[in-house]
Amino acid sequence: MTRFLSLMAALLLAVPVAAAELGDDGLHKTDWMRETFKDLREDLAEANAEGKRLMLIVEQRGCIYCTKMHEEVFPRAEIADYIRENYFVVQINLHGDIEVTDFDGESLSEKQATRKWGLLFTPSILFLPEEVPEGQTAAEAAVAMMPGAFGPQTTLDLLTWVREERYALDTDEDFQRYHARMIEQRAAAKSE
Repeated sequence: MTRFLSLMAALLLAVPVAAAELGDDGLHKTDWMRETFKDLREDLAEANAEGKRLMLIVEQRGCIYCTKMHEEVFPRAEIADYIRENYFVVQINLHGDIEVTDFDGESLSEKQATRKWGLLFTPSILFLPEEVPEGQTAAEAAVAMMPGAFGPQTTLDLLTWVREERYALDTDEDFQRYHARMIEQRAAAKSE
């Protein structure tokens, strides 16, 4: 009976809650994304004031990989809740015309900013530190970038790795080693 209840709980957690709606710009919209003036210095200050990490998610209309993330990964309760509790998320349109003010003070359209940052694929997620050195761009300051669509566990592990500032630890455990360790721990827990 206990095994049955555990299986049912695992199945319920594995089912996505609900996929995000498409906005007028053709991009997926979630309740954890913030509508801002896209002045990244202001967004960072607001994220810090809330005790959250600034996360820039770059997407484009018709992106099948963005759709995959919004239908299969982000709606999972453990991921959506983790993002909501720990991240201040600003969406950037790879081909958009809305003005973005980068950390270096330069104001550009979204499409110019993403070119400046060297982003070619969507989704791309940039994770920013609590403080960005004077004159750096978002891409230069990012502590990590998620280039493309990943599965739920990889995504959650990366969100956790960044939130816990594991990139700043003086160890040999980079994200890939951390992720491998988490996979092993989950496998060990399942076999018990």
